[in-house]
Amino acid sequence: MEQYLILARSVTYAQRMQKALGQAGIRCQISRAPRDVTDLGCAYVVRLDFRDLAPALVTLHKEGLDPIRIFLEQHGEYREVMST
Repeated sequence: MEQYLILARSVTYAQRMQKALGQAGIRCQISRAPRDVTDLGCAYVVRLDFRDLAPALVTLHKEGLDPIRIFLEQHGEYREVMST
């Protein structure tokens, strides 16, 4: 399954992202960031379906919750697709 991982600055930031996306009707979940995507010890990601990235970015931007980095997960491998 392909999905995007939006790296959050903190668990609180990830929770704010999840709330904003949920209110916009975009399903997502929070989880600890895989070691392959960050060297930060306590990082979190918001995971969402690959089809939902564009509307999710619009929603997050409107809420002032722009992501730091975004990764595409395919077959257990991660590829960075955006970094700010």
